Amino acid sequence: MQEVKLYDTTLRDGTQSEDISFTVEDKVRIARKLDELGVHYIEGGWPGSNPKDIKFFREIRGIPLKQSKIVSFGSTARVGTLPEEDHNIKSLINAKTNVVTIFGKSWDIHVKYALRIKLSENIKIISDTIKYLKKHISEVFFDAEHFFDGFIADPEYALQTVREASKAGADCIVLCDTNGGTLPHQLSDIINEVKKHITKTPLGIHTHNDSELAVANSILAVQLGISQVQGTINGIGERCGNANLCSIISNLRLKLNCNCITKRQLAKLQEVSRFIYELANLQPLKHQPFVGNSAFAHKGGIHVSAIQRKPETYEHISPELVGNVQRVLISDLSGKSSIIQKAKEFKVNISSKDPVVHEIVEKLKNLESQGFQYEGAEASFELLMMEALGTKRKYFELVGFRIINERREEEHPACEATIMVSVGGKTEHTAALGNGPVNALDNALRKSLEKFYPQLKETELIDYKVRVLSTGEGTASKVRVLVETGDKRNKWGTVGVSENIIEASWQALVDSINYKLYKDERK
Repeated sequence: MQEVKLYDTTLRDGTQSEDISFTVEDKVRIARKLDELGVHYIEGGWPGSNPKDIKFFREIRGIPLKQSKIVSFGSTARVGTLPEEDHNIKSLINAKTNVVTIFGKSWDIHVKYALRIKLSENIKIISDTIKYLKKHISEVFFDAEHFFDGFIADPEYALQTVREASKAGADCIVLCDTNGGTLPHQLSDIINEVKKHITKTPLGIHTHNDSELAVANSILAVQLGISQVQGTINGIGERCGNANLCSIISNLRLKLNCNCITKRQLAKLQEVSRFIYELANLQPLKHQPFVGNSAFAHKGGIHVSAIQRKPETYEHISPELVGNVQRVLISDLSGKSSIIQKAKEFKVNISSKDPVVHEIVEKLKNLESQGFQYEGAEASFELLMMEALGTKRKYFELVGFRIINERREEEHPACEATIMVSVGGKTEHTAALGNGPVNALDNALRKSLEKFYPQLKETELIDYKVRVLSTGEGTASKVRVLVETGDKRNKWGTVGVSENIIEASWQALVDSINYKLYKDERK
């Protein structure tokens, strides 16, 4: 069984996609999900380029990961600067990761016109940078930027760059199709030629999707002996995106029988895909292969009849292998397996024959039709399940709340929330200020409940996202609010949906507090 290392660059290359921006908290949550999936390397960002990435590397050091190694990314030393004096190189070392990836120029036109130095100078920069980093870092990978275009333009020079990287001690040399224009037959010929010159250092592949060939080229590279594959979840990335790891992982594990992740980890693939879509504030692509809602959906009468007798008549794999489900669009039969799987994750004992499973499925469908989505809001879904099972406790009741949002000329807006709640027959009436209506409401709710539940003092609202669901209705549109909350030990996501943004926020905030109290009670 061929062993392939998976290298995810969602947190770095993926964030270069138009309309995508992750907070530090988002990046930490995504890293933990990728670790659960079994990804070997997680590229966290470029610590020399912005404060957010520096903070991420500091935060992630305190998070225990089961399998993944965090990677910091940067360029070779700047022209005219020794590696030990280069700010970028110092930042890579200060990130304190055990793995570093640097990129260098392998296309002669970039050396001549972008760096404006001699070809030999570029070779020395590559060699000196790798040698210096190897003194401080356990694993150093070299991304040969624009390698395939460079090889087509000047084969000998492109080969010289990777030969020098190998001699300098690079632990893996990654051949990059940075512009995404290489065709499969070209990629195959070039990799075979590289293998004649690089015989000891492992090779990797990094492709972009500008010609809709990133996945195909990555899989072909593995068939040619490449042992590291780089890409992003859902293929997000600059321009047309990067190689989609969801499709690559599925094909490698199920079609080529490669040793990359376990079958149990593969079954989490759709969950991870949806999770990242949600944190990116993007609508999941229904027709995305393997993990899309429509990937195993059947509508035509002949198809439906066939798959009900034998699913493989119109399905190239069993959808459950990647965490998906078969759907019949006329009479939707999907859902039960997902509920049972989630119940196991929540350590809830429930049989597939229990009528409550059908009740949960129907309630879930009804809520989703209203705009609720539970990817990234697992806590709300667990509470939904507890309610259906009759085990959800009501920790407090809302009597009412009022929010005042005041703005005076040349002054910042001031928000005050007043709330009245009832706990065990006792009523608490509290007011609190905030830097916005939701923040004020959150502060007032926590303040009113801390008297009864002191453990709420250790919780904090970490992140807050709003997505407009309906179109053409302007400010009357329905919105979905996603809230992330945390305490000293854990973080959890909750969701709310309404035409009123305050009401949607209230739903998510209430779930976040109920989940904290529920989890503490189960200890």
